[in-house]
Amino acid sequence: MKVPISWLKDFVEITLPLPELIHRLTMAGLEVEEVLYVGLPVEETLTAGAPGGHSRPETRVSGLSWEPDKIVVGAVLEVMPHPNADRLVLCRLEDGTGEQIVLTGAPNLLPFKGQGPLPKPIKVAYAREGARIYDGHQPGQVLMTLKRARIRGVESYSMACSEKELGISEDHEGIIFLDDDAPVGMPLADYMGDAVLEINLTPNIARDANMLGVAREIAALTGQKLRLPEGFYDYPTDGPAIQGRAAIQITNPELNPRFVVGLIEGITICESPYWMQRRLKLAGMRPISNVVDVTNYVMLEVGEPLHAFDYSVLQGRVNGGMPTIITRTAHPGERLTTLDGVERPLDDYSVLVCDTAGALSIAGVMGGQESEISERTTAILLEGAAWNNINIRRTVAAQKLQSEAAYRFSRGVHPAMAERGVRRALKLMQQLAGGSISQGLVDNYPLPPADPAVEITT
Repeated sequence: MKVPISWLKDFVEITLPLPELIHRLTMAGLEVEEVLYVGLPVEETLTAGAPGGHSRPETRVSGLSWEPDKIVVGAVLEVMPHPNADRLVLCRLEDGTGEQIVLTGAPNLLPFKGQGPLPKPIKVAYAREGARIYDGHQPGQVLMTLKRARIRGVESYSMACSEKELGISEDHEGIIFLDDDAPVGMPLADYMGDAVLEINLTPNIARDANMLGVAREIAALTGQKLRLPEGFYDYPTDGPAIQGRAAIQITNPELNPRFVVGLIEGITICESPYWMQRRLKLAGMRPISNVVDVTNYVMLEVGEPLHAFDYSVLQGRVNGGMPTIITRTAHPGERLTTLDGVERPLDDYSVLVCDTAGALSIAGVMGGQESEISERTTAILLEGAAWNNINIRRTVAAQKLQSEAAYRFSRGVHPAMAERGVRRALKLMQQLAGGSISQGLVDNYPLPPADPAVEITT
């Protein structure tokens, strides 16, 4: 599992140097196999050992340090045509010391060409002359130093960077558009520098397959307090009551002990803000859209996999009536086309999420194509559930279909997390997609787990 340090800091204060933190996590059973530095100074001492020589020698170190005086936040003020090339543009850019003229062929800047001064500057990652970055046009990670040159008759001495050039991801099709609050001239490492821990989790600590879980371990190991941001699971409910607008039927509580849904309407599907996209990419996931990204973000954050249904599609399947979500095992010969475009024959022990019209998704593994989120989606029925982990393992093996959700459900996710995940995701969806959240949740909880009791002798 890939764990960005910046994300952990949302929940716990990290006071130890990174080598010592890695040593403590590894000794506690969360083996840190690799550290990827993304902008922060690379600590080569990790390969030689933590203070006292205790760090495991197999901890690998990689990454790129962003020089604070060479790589900063810039603001594109205007995108002008290149005099000798249609696919190149000249950007008037402010870097905190003055205006620069930056030559680029980034395709995501072409729509702004020739519009004059932009009504809102575009914040970008700006590399000055002499900066060391990765070559965005070479396969792999090939270091280069920015040098002054003439390109199609125009002098070029700096650049606006893609994620590949900064070591964030392999994406080099366009430059990074930072969020609007990025302070112009600030060293980029101070604004969003990070380190990503690659942690090998054993099945007995599946509780840590999320940022909050790892932060809890760090709090215990370092004597710090675990903290949740204020109102973490709270959200405003300004929509109508959800009762009478969705229902849940669970046919076998042993396979599905809890199922929770919430409803948000009037949303707008668009891209997520860059801070969320960056965290998802550092954690190994591909951003898709604001709503889908929220479901993945919350899964990584608190450990509850979620699924978003297009509510209008569900209504259409029942001729405009109230959708009833049903969980059941597959009928003989039943098939489902999943989000990856594969039509799958289903085993009679595999649990499905269905409605009265038929199957919608393979429970705990992957959703179906028909009710997936699209650009036309305006209302979301959001699912959080708990599933029998042994049954999920059987389904994954039979379908040869692994997913981030199945990784967690097959190791066990406590039913209490279903409500928490839905509440957290509804809050973020409203922040990023707008809309109104219906009052209440539909929560079918037929099989609460027994609280464990531990007897201690004196």
